[in-house]
Amino acid sequence: MAVSSTSSSTSSNSMGSSASTASSAADIQNQFLTLLVTQLNNQDPLNPMDNSQLTSQLAQISTVQGITDLKTLVSTISGQVDVSQSMSAVSMIGKKVMVPGTTLNIDTDATGARVSTPIGVDLQGDAASVKVTISDSSGRVVRTLDMGQQKAGILSPTWDGKDDSGNSMADGQYTIAVTASDTAGAKVAADALSSGTVQNVAYTTDGVRLDLGLLGQFSVLDIRQVLG
Repeated sequence: MAVSSTSSSTSSNSMGSSASTASSAADIQNQFLTLLVTQLNNQDPLNPMDNSQLTSQLAQISTVQGITDLKTLVSTISGQVDVSQSMSAVSMIGKKVMVPGTTLNIDTDATGARVSTPIGVDLQGDAASVKVTISDSSGRVVRTLDMGQQKAGILSPTWDGKDDSGNSMADGQYTIAVTASDTAGAKVAADALSSGTVQNVAYTTDGVRLDLGLLGQFSVLDIRQVLG
């Protein structure tokens, strides 16, 4: 497993943008000062610029400089966050993580035991009822897992590979769906989660992406749980 880089331009683009912003602000400030000095040199001696006008124009210079400093600070913080995310992403290579998804695989191992990939539920509010349905490749619901009342958070339902009648299902890929409701019967937001192993990290124009094999690529921000 390796760390790949599809684009290393994000950091340099950020630095270039920051430098461009600083240069532009500096040009504006220099032009402003030139105009102010010219105005002072050519003002009517009988009607000079009063203190309030001078103070106002100097305040405008301070505002321009303040905005420039703020943009530079934000750019610096953004760069530090990118570096932190990159280091965090690399440390997850080889680990199994939970991401939004509806895929579930079940297989029979060498001992004859049924083994299913971990699945999860991202429950975004307290619910009086949470149900997970598992469907086969034809879309037929083969199993309903009633999890009952649950608090908001990441839930970890398990499936033994059997249908609602207790019959063992064939090895292969299945689909999961989640429904949740409160005591009044109103829908509670809940997302199904699939698991995959981080195989490598890619640095793209869209930020740091984690490659989870058949599940595809996901942002670091998509990770709901690290299973180890």
